[in-house]
Amino acid sequence: MKPSPPTWIISCRTIALPRREALHRMNVPSIKTERLSIKLLEPSEAGLMTQFRNMNKQHLTRWEPTRAPEFYTEGFWKMQLRFAIRDFRNGESVCLTILNRNESQVIGVCNYTNIVRGIFQSCHLGYALDVCHEGQGLMYEALEGANHYMFGEQKLHRIMANYIPGNVRSGGLLRRLGFIEEGRATSYLKINGRWEDHILTSLINPKET
Repeated sequence: MKPSPPTWIISCRTIALPRREALHRMNVPSIKTERLSIKLLEPSEAGLMTQFRNMNKQHLTRWEPTRAPEFYTEGFWKMQLRFAIRDFRNGESVCLTILNRNESQVIGVCNYTNIVRGIFQSCHLGYALDVCHEGQGLMYEALEGANHYMFGEQKLHRIMANYIPGNVRSGGLLRRLGFIEEGRATSYLKINGRWEDHILTSLINPKET
């Protein structure tokens, strides 16, 4: 018997912002999987993201750019989440936060940035997972649902994701999700103070292959 295909509940919720923001109310994605809730986090929930970032500071250092001290403060994340909502409204990015089902804890992020329309219809994907939740298939579960949203609701054609060659876990995750290796870029991004090579991969909208 073939296993049942994965299912997701993808809906929109209304998010309210102070009137000084260019948009007072709008609909944003809300994705439910078996174990997760995936959404744009509101500025009022910045404390959850601050906790996630501080708990994973050491764990994520070797895979991310050098962070300034304010990156780990609640004030920084209140502003950053406002920027994420603004960029979503402008069609520039979809920066999603991965939470447990009751939304009491941030366990990861998956950010779809540099969205380009026209004849390209593509974006870049970056992600991070809480160290205590590794090895449970949660990022795979989250990205299955989020990729489905980006292809189905955002109508993108290609999602690009790149990883440092030494990040074996990330490479394996992308292969399981169906990303295809397209090459290697030398000295591609400055990560933790060093220019690092990256493996370039992409996933094409399955309805357009």
